[in-house]
Amino acid sequence: MQKTSARLLSLLSLLQARRNWPGALLAGRLDVSPRTLRRDVDRLRELGYPVVAVKGPDGGYRLDAGTRLPPLLFDDEQAVALTVALRTATSSGAGIEDGAARALATLRQVMPAHLRHRIDALRVTAVERSPSRADSGVLMTLGAAVRAHEVLRLDYTPPTPPRPAGTGEDALPPPRRVQPHHLVTRGGRWYLVAWDLERDDWRVFRADRITPRTPTGPRFTPRELPGGDVAAFVTGRFRGRDHSPEWPCRGDVVLHLPAAAVSAHAPDGTVEELGPDRCRLSLGSWSWPALAAAIGVFDTEIEVIGPPALKEAFALLAHRCARAARSAPTVPDPAADVSCDD
Repeated sequence: MQKTSARLLSLLSLLQARRNWPGALLAGRLDVSPRTLRRDVDRLRELGYPVVAVKGPDGGYRLDAGTRLPPLLFDDEQAVALTVALRTATSSGAGIEDGAARALATLRQVMPAHLRHRIDALRVTAVERSPSRADSGVLMTLGAAVRAHEVLRLDYTPPTPPRPAGTGEDALPPPRRVQPHHLVTRGGRWYLVAWDLERDDWRVFRADRITPRTPTGPRFTPRELPGGDVAAFVTGRFRGRDHSPEWPCRGDVVLHLPAAAVSAHAPDGTVEELGPDRCRLSLGSWSWPALAAAIGVFDTEIEVIGPPALKEAFALLAHRCARAARSAPTVPDPAADVSCDD
């Protein structure tokens, strides 16, 4: 039989592994009598672990939620997964960088030497994709309203808030009333997908621009999101479509470049090789001028296959660029040493 301290750790590990444990099965796994098992459960309770007895024909035990977080046990795979998650927390946009750093230091301190060497060899640099950071308290409030299906009143700050006519500079619009349905993250930012009660339509709000009002409103019956897929819905909104993740504008061109050189810079497009230095690119965007501009970044000759709207967009951009060139100052000597870093 294991020593008491080792047995308690084994018992704690088993209780964390599944929701409910029949008493006889748990005693058998530990190779102890039911009486010894009861004493060990009492010892865990004295240490602050909320082990509750499960009533029923089999009887048993369950590790329940308590008023504070007790020490936990993780296997090697769980510890590595936690390390990666904590080291990349700076790119989550959730405003939890300090807490993640402290949690990582705590986790590393109690790791066995062989596992500490493994995670120390895993160097991860999280590159932030967005300068905006959502407040963790706001995210908790939004998440609670989503889960409880409660109407949420919020102040929302647009990028450049318009000043109402005839009011002072400090005038604020009335709070928005929404039915929150989903809290999602995309591209390093957090968003709330909600039904706007005043506008009678779906809206996607950036969480870092939300200031929740308290208290929350009455409960509501959740609505069916168009298409039923929140990821497709949010992607469609960012691509200018209400109910589809597809781009509203899509065109085809032939570029005088190798397919490998184009595909590396067109992750959302389809590239077909036509020869060693020619390929066909099918690409989408939210507008035709935006699509033409995206294709124009490839420094090569472009043959437009279609549709005609894409040709018109190239002509529009050419006209704009020509006007910009006429209004630009004197073009410097190409032979001059001009650096983009200056």
